[in-house]
Amino acid sequence: MIDISQKEIVDRSAVASGKIRLKSSTIELIKKGEIKKGDVISTARVAGIMAAKHTPDLLPLCHQIPIEKVDVRFDIKKEEITAVCEVKASYKTGVEMEALSCASAALLTVWDMTKYLEKDITGNYPDTRIFDLHVEKKVKSHA
Repeated sequence: MIDISQKEIVDRSAVASGKIRLKSSTIELIKKGEIKKGDVISTARVAGIMAAKHTPDLLPLCHQIPIEKVDVRFDIKKEEITAVCEVKASYKTGVEMEALSCASAALLTVWDMTKYLEKDITGNYPDTRIFDLHVEKKVKSHA
C-alpha cells in the first residue's frame, strides 16, 4: 500500500456513475415492482452502499477509509438505468474507488435480479450491458 501517514486529513467526495442496458419489458417490470427477486432499486441501493463500505475487501491495495456518507440514486429510462453514487469522507486519501465500487455493485445487482428476463434461448445476454462506468467528479477541500 502507498504510505499516506504524512498526508493531512481533508474533506473528500467523489461521484461515480454507470449504466445498465436492459430490455424495455424488463424496465417496465422493475417499475411495477414485479421482479421475482423483489424490489430491484432498493436492493441495488443497499448493495451499492455495502460495496462502498467494503471496497478495501474487494481491492487489495485500497486503504480503509472512514466513510461518512454514501448516497445512491437511480435514473430509470426506457432501456437503461443509471446508478449515481456519491461518497464522502474526511481522510488522507480519496473516495473515488468507493464510489466506483458502489456504482458497480448497484448495477451488478440490477443485472442479477433481472437476468432471468434478459437471457436469450441459449442462456446468453446479447443485449444486456453495463457500460460508461466512470468518476464524474472528485473534490478535495480543507476543513
